[in-house]
Amino acid sequence: MKYDFQFRSRRSNVLARHGMVATSQPLAAQAGLDILKAGGNAADAAIATAAMLNVVEPTSTGIGGDCFALYWDAKTKRITALNGSGRAASAASIEDLRGHGYDAMPHFTGHAVSIPGTVAGWSDLLEAHGRMTLADVLQPAIRTAEEGYPVSEWIARGWATQVKKLLRSPDWQSGDLDNGPEQPSGEELLIEGRAPRAGEIMRILTLGETLRGIAAEGKDYIYQGEFARRLSEHVQRYQGWITPADMTAHTSTWDEPITATLGDVTLYECPPNGQGLAAIIAVNIVDGFDLAAMTVAERLHILIEAMRLGFADAQQWVADPRVVPLPLNELTSRSYAETRRELIDPQRAAPRVRYGNPMFGSDTVYLTAVDGEGNACSFINSLFEGTGTGLVVPGTGVSLQNRASLFVLDPEHPNALAPNKRPYQTIIPAMTTRGGELHASYGVMGGYMQPQGHIQMLVNMVALEMNPQQALDVPRWMLAGPDASLGAQDAGGLVMIEEGWDFGVLAELTRRGHRLAPVDGGGRIGFGGGQIILRDPESGVLIGGSDPRKDGCAVGW
Repeated sequence: MKYDFQFRSRRSNVLARHGMVATSQPLAAQAGLDILKAGGNAADAAIATAAMLNVVEPTSTGIGGDCFALYWDAKTKRITALNGSGRAASAASIEDLRGHGYDAMPHFTGHAVSIPGTVAGWSDLLEAHGRMTLADVLQPAIRTAEEGYPVSEWIARGWATQVKKLLRSPDWQSGDLDNGPEQPSGEELLIEGRAPRAGEIMRILTLGETLRGIAAEGKDYIYQGEFARRLSEHVQRYQGWITPADMTAHTSTWDEPITATLGDVTLYECPPNGQGLAAIIAVNIVDGFDLAAMTVAERLHILIEAMRLGFADAQQWVADPRVVPLPLNELTSRSYAETRRELIDPQRAAPRVRYGNPMFGSDTVYLTAVDGEGNACSFINSLFEGTGTGLVVPGTGVSLQNRASLFVLDPEHPNALAPNKRPYQTIIPAMTTRGGELHASYGVMGGYMQPQGHIQMLVNMVALEMNPQQALDVPRWMLAGPDASLGAQDAGGLVMIEEGWDFGVLAELTRRGHRLAPVDGGGRIGFGGGQIILRDPESGVLIGGSDPRKDGCAVGW
């Protein structure tokens, strides 16, 4: 059977009253919905869905990664932000890396592994907002890991790209100076040394055993004892620094979200060390334009230029605010947006975009769940760059993230590598309110695409009055480059443009100085996979959309 990945979506919205889950894999969405039907709330459903995604999409997410969440409490009408990301090891050292010949952070050695924050994040979200235990919500994932499941189409395609990394194949070119000893344990995520094919039954028995351990002992199973020792030894085998003491010291944190407005809708993002700041700055900038009155080309030009400005600021200022003081109040202010807005030429792309000084003037899964009472959880869980480092802790089925690769080795930069510090994080959930009530819980996965997806979905829903599925179906654009910010800053920075835009629109953007790179077929996965649940505050009706660029769906009851 052939798959052409052309996204011929003709989906309508999913509507329900008692609860809804939307994510990138149908079995995971159903797991979350089953928890809602069993009496759980949005937090319970979110963790059940996230755990199931670890099983059915292990090349994007899992226990070895990080998570972030925004939670809307229907009773208090308040949104809280959970930072479930991990920190660098206590022995992390720029000098050590320089001494080994690195002039930038490696991506696939043990140095790139920060403490996995996922399981602590799961536990802490349930403790603060859930009704069920971790053991309750992990049961669907445990059962599926042990009994097996048919691998879905997009996930099979992505899995195949990770085989050489997981096996540390001799012809695998990682770009790192030293990939470590040839002792790969990635076979646990493969079938006889290859990726599972679409429709093939996959079982991950070692991951099922790890999930059983978490169900029995809670987060301590990961951060104390045998698992922490195994993880540390494996990371050190590949030159990393993590120790059992680093694992034991890990904690999640709760933060106040940062906000921006577009019309009468308020956008909420997690604060740094997440890159939601890029979306907040860009949205505040475009709120000064009448986007609905513009032509398509005019609107895209403004959005692209605003996003370039947002990324320029994010690359400079997104870091761990508990280690480096950051001017967040100034960066997210309306007055700062006004100064940045003045830099946009309505007729021409800026030759170069630099970050501002407010004191004076790439693979992930996303899910959203809303329960019948109106509580909502916007949740994102990731390993980064597919299976992350591709280092699988032996006997556990757990692939380790490479989030520490996003540190920089300039000791003067806010995001410089340092002990016990969180790196720049690309994964960001989003949530919106209108008139003091929940408006939408949504997100768009995909590395640096995420803030770009957030602003595009928001403009589609608010300025252009699209419903969730329409907002997701519209072709997208994406600032490109080795990381999006660099491509955004350089003169004529590359803009990836998805198949489906009118030729006249593309010609006009080119005339304005944008350097476009059309993308179709399988390459369109780079534009992210989004999920949206919108809630009508009067009727309580939930309206869900799911991205055709992924295997998933929205399900409700």
